[in-house]
Amino acid sequence: MNGTNGDVDERAQASDGQARRKPPLAPGLHIVATPIGNLRDITLRALDVLHGADLIACEDTRVFAKLASHYGIAAPIVAYSDATQDDAEPRLLRALAAGKRVALVSDAGMPLISDPGYRLVRAALAGGHFVTAAPGASALPTALALSGLPTDRFYFGGFLPAREGERRRAIAAAGSVPSTLVFFEAPHRLGPSLADLAELLGPRPAAIARELTKLFEEVRRGPLDELARHYAGHPNVKGEIAIVIGPPEPAAAPRPGAVDEALRLAMAGASVKDAAAEVAARYGLQRREVYARALELKRGMTA
Repeated sequence: MNGTNGDVDERAQASDGQARRKPPLAPGLHIVATPIGNLRDITLRALDVLHGADLIACEDTRVFAKLASHYGIAAPIVAYSDATQDDAEPRLLRALAAGKRVALVSDAGMPLISDPGYRLVRAALAGGHFVTAAPGASALPTALALSGLPTDRFYFGGFLPAREGERRRAIAAAGSVPSTLVFFEAPHRLGPSLADLAELLGPRPAAIARELTKLFEEVRRGPLDELARHYAGHPNVKGEIAIVIGPPEPAAAPRPGAVDEALRLAMAGASVKDAAAEVAARYGLQRREVYARALELKRGMTA
């Protein structure tokens, strides 16, 4: 009896030992997702990669130091951001050429999604190096899932431009896309961006997702115009923000003359191309058709 139990115990221990033995980390570039707020959202595989890496490229060494300290990650780190990539990239490529295991992380979420990394991945692939990813947390799908808006098709526009004219052009260009829209935004620009979104896209259903996975997580849902009014009265909002906007409804035909009026008004302060894009987004019309009509009106105005 005791012998039988002993055999079972030995087999269990052997099985447990095999489970704990992980395959060696392959040389190459490993793109690693990190938590977007809650440190417990890191994956077991991400920890394996970060513990096994010879060098870790991180967006901000001070931010990554908190994660490294929490999980006992001791690999050397190098800053890799928009400002430092020119200096850091040659060092990282030399490490890859030497057969090292290099991990790439951003401050939060999946690298390359509105974060640095594209240049390094492209250079690593061009150099024939192995490139893989340990996926994980990302604000983009998290905001979509919590928005209550359609998720079968979506368009991700990254961060909206800071300059008003460029921002309005970006909104107009995305406005006619027949899918849910997702943008990232900085807290101090949320009010102006929502005002432009509401003006150009109308009262589409939307959600503002803020501080996702953190202690003060908030998702506020409502029509764009209501959300614009709310945040105009609350300008001191903080945290990382995602704006999710429902797809356009089939537009009713505008009243006779409305498009021409809108085009004349828009062309008074913008180029023909930008004015046409803005009006097309507002009325859910084909941009080419509106642009052609804008050219006709422009010729009539200058004749």
